[in-house]
Amino acid sequence: MSAMEHSILIVGAGIAGLAAAVACGSSRSGRSPGPALQVIEQSGHLGEIGAGVQLGPNATAVLHGWGLHKALAEVAAFPALLEVRSAVNAQGLGRLPLGDRAHARYGAPYATIARQDLHALLHQAVIAQGAVDMTLNARVERVDVVDQKVRVLADSGRQWEVDGVLGADGIWSVMRQAVAGNDAPRLTGHVAFRSMVRQSALPQALRSQVVTAWLGPLFHAVQYPVCGGEWLNVVVIVRSGPSLDPNRWDQAATVADLRARMAGACVPLRELVWAIDDWTWWALSDRAPLRRPADTVRGRIALLGDAAHPMRPYLAQGAGMALEDAAQISHSLYEHPEDLVAGLAHYAARRWKRNARVQARAIRNGQVFHLRGLARWARDTSIRLGGARVLDVPWLYEYRVG
Repeated sequence: MSAMEHSILIVGAGIAGLAAAVACGSSRSGRSPGPALQVIEQSGHLGEIGAGVQLGPNATAVLHGWGLHKALAEVAAFPALLEVRSAVNAQGLGRLPLGDRAHARYGAPYATIARQDLHALLHQAVIAQGAVDMTLNARVERVDVVDQKVRVLADSGRQWEVDGVLGADGIWSVMRQAVAGNDAPRLTGHVAFRSMVRQSALPQALRSQVVTAWLGPLFHAVQYPVCGGEWLNVVVIVRSGPSLDPNRWDQAATVADLRARMAGACVPLRELVWAIDDWTWWALSDRAPLRRPADTVRGRIALLGDAAHPMRPYLAQGAGMALEDAAQISHSLYEHPEDLVAGLAHYAARRWKRNARVQARAIRNGQVFHLRGLARWARDTSIRLGGARVLDVPWLYEYRVG
């Protein structure tokens, strides 16, 4: 059986799932018609919850490779600068030029984008490719491997029998059970408060077109423009917090609780937080870094994105790794056109160390961001002395799938 004859079911129509559909479907205009694709989604509608996403050059290079550079440029912002400041006294600690400098160095831009805009961009690309069957209201209840097929049963009673399945159903993945067993995500003890606000609704002094990271003891905040710069995305992450449902990303936050936690922050950061009335919060969960290829693939079933390697947001690479995963799956399947199992094994072998490294670095960054006492002073001094050299991450941004 050649790659063009494989039938593939993608479980999950979030960013990872749609990216997989774009990546596998893009071959229809290239070397072959590509595999027969079906996408199922447990929700009754397509869309993304959440706020903003940062896309490093490694991620935007994937989108450009799919011919989506114009679509990205229409909805994203492209900040010229990343600045790191003390959340205690507002002093600048370090600056990393982005914009033209990032594009020249890494061959692709650094972008910031609303999650819903990234999702819509991918969805439109899937529609434009055509020939992708998409089914909503289909929650997976059972997965069986029968002979050389994978049989997937939904709670509606509908059944799919395909050559391979890509599990892109998020951190609480049902498909993960068929690959790595029933291991639950772990709560990190961190809580994220999130908001997106139209910049014109903010006082002029609070508007911004750059990425700013505010580092404080036991908390940090990040702000950056989205929606072509018309909106500002703001995230505040604190240690511990109220009892939250870890399955939900959209729980309304008590503004008073956030403001109480930010009482010791510098004036500019407090003014920004006080200027925003609508916040949601979510309890951050993750899994330990991947340890081997088998954590990602088992035979004819492969995981990608958060289903495979949920990570903390302290390296801003959750969406980026999902895009890389999708591109690698497509590449690997065409490296092994006669053997889908071998193709998925190739994908796992190429991706697990990369994803594990990003997961581990994100965990470490979270510890560094929240230092206090003498350790915080040492961190701030290191950033001041190192500047852009400390803040840049060449091993991350120069990576290309292949």
